Amino acid sequence: MESLTLIQWALLIGLPLLCLVFYKFILRVFFGLVIIPEDRIGLVTKKFVLFGKQELPEGRIIATDGEAGFQAQTLPPGVYFWKWIWQYEVIFQPFTVIPTGKIGLVLAKDGMELQTGHILSRKVDCDTFQDAKGFLLNGGRKGRQTAIIPPGSYRVNTFLFEIEIHDMTSIPDNAVGIVTTLEGTPLEEGQIAGKLIGKHNKFQDVDTFLTNGGYKGLQEQVILAGAYFLNPWFAKVEMVKMTEIPIGYVGVVISFVGADGVDLSGVEFKHGNIVSKGQRGVWAEPLGPGKYPINSHIMKVELVPTTNLVLNWASARSEAHQLDKNLSTITVRSKDGFTFNLDVAQIIHIPNTEAPKVIARFGNMSNLVTQVLEPTIGNYFRNSAQDAEVIDFLKSRKERQESAREHIGHVLDQYNVFGVDTLIGDIVPPDSLMKTLTDRKLAEEQKVTYETQKLAQETRQSLEKETAIAEIQKEIVKADQGVLIAERIADASVKKATGDANSVRIHATADAERLKLLAGGEAEKTRLMAKADAEKIELLAKAEAEKISLTGNAEAEKILAIGKSSAESYKLAVEGMGGDNFTQLKVMEAIGAQQIRIMPEVLINGGGDGNGSISGLLGLQLLEQLRKKADSNNTN
Repeated sequence: MESLTLIQWALLIGLPLLCLVFYKFILRVFFGLVIIPEDRIGLVTKKFVLFGKQELPEGRIIATDGEAGFQAQTLPPGVYFWKWIWQYEVIFQPFTVIPTGKIGLVLAKDGMELQTGHILSRKVDCDTFQDAKGFLLNGGRKGRQTAIIPPGSYRVNTFLFEIEIHDMTSIPDNAVGIVTTLEGTPLEEGQIAGKLIGKHNKFQDVDTFLTNGGYKGLQEQVILAGAYFLNPWFAKVEMVKMTEIPIGYVGVVISFVGADGVDLSGVEFKHGNIVSKGQRGVWAEPLGPGKYPINSHIMKVELVPTTNLVLNWASARSEAHQLDKNLSTITVRSKDGFTFNLDVAQIIHIPNTEAPKVIARFGNMSNLVTQVLEPTIGNYFRNSAQDAEVIDFLKSRKERQESAREHIGHVLDQYNVFGVDTLIGDIVPPDSLMKTLTDRKLAEEQKVTYETQKLAQETRQSLEKETAIAEIQKEIVKADQGVLIAERIADASVKKATGDANSVRIHATADAERLKLLAGGEAEKTRLMAKADAEKIELLAKAEAEKISLTGNAEAEKILAIGKSSAESYKLAVEGMGGDNFTQLKVMEAIGAQQIRIMPEVLINGGGDGNGSISGLLGLQLLEQLRKKADSNNTN
């Protein structure tokens, strides 16, 4: 009894406890219970079919109608019964997560076969590939899909779909995306890019693009800066910088796509078609400074400077635009056979309205330089040099520069280019010629130096002569004053002699005349001496001779004057004193002059003729006169 009771109690307690411990196993085996967690989906594989269609259609791997195999229908999170373990296998699959900044590319493993010529399967209604059964029933095709999965979490049946995660397409600032599609209608004959197709949201809606007749290959349309959900299986994007046209330039557009337009250049322009914007050819309206989203695969933009452009024909100098980097110094040959080099700078200007014609004619600015400017300027200066000798070429540099400006400007006008100016830089003649010219110039300069030195010597001689004359002038003035003084003294002597007795007056007059003549002689002597000094620098010997001659004449005149004065004095003395008395006087003067003492200093004696007292007084008077004369001579 006790054992039976224990068994009963064990069953009553053990069975519920056993069921509690093994409830999942029991429910799964007996009730086919399946619990799908919140972050999973259930991928179902049906092992066999008890009743109904057993095998899948040929070529199919996903069951949509209860067939055995991988089931299209997935189990979302929740509780499901009747999924017995012996008939169904349920695999817990995590949600498919597409991170931010990524896209999901879908590859379908089952579905209809792709159409011939297609590489992508068109989009079908399948709830972003979460409804596998709807995908297959709505005509979904195998292979790569045009539709993508944007960022988010999705319940995707990985039995049917394989997901590849790729980065979104990002176009940075100041760049454009050039698109090449891998699916679409083949390009028409003669076209290099697909025409613009609208309403496909920058190639993000692939099916709309294809439905509207989008072309396969390079596209005219570009995409600008931003992030795009582009299917890389459908479109390849090449990023290039935006076309920048700097200030001082215009951009002439050469389009390789578009309709054939009407030529706007006129009948006189026969070097290419210039068309309206959007047509194929050179656009008549250039682009101004700025940035433009140009598709560089279908359009080409040639920069044309609209400011003055300087081109240098010089080996050692090149401008920043580099259009003259291949230009070098021009070598020419003169008429006299000398070869020499010269540097040339050409300034040109291309107006905005003429820029398309220049590009239509030459293709680019480099061709303008090599095909027109280089041969025109080089040949002009070579021809010009052959018509002149080197020396003449150097001397007529200004005239040749002006002639070159006019000639080259006229030539450039024919090419829609305005020639602003032509400048001749360094001219390098041959070394041998330069040495000859240098020697000649040195000789000329030496000649000028010698002439200058000669002129300086002549000037110096003239200066010295004038200086000497100025110095002599003082002597002349002094001599004149001496004459005047002498005259005054003579006048005084005359007056003094006049005031004395008649005899004394006569003697004083004679003495004054003598002094006057003496002063005149001295004055003449001084004047002649000054004249001789003035001529001294020019001819010293002649001046000295002239001085001696004039001095001799002066002395002669002096002696003559003195003689005349003495004669006059003698005459007057004879008339006043008588011949005998005068004779006695002169004898006494001679005795006095010789200081011959023949008797005592004072001796007065009367004679028998009654004139003794008078003779004595006369003797005293003569002695007094002789003493005064002696004192006067000692003073002088």
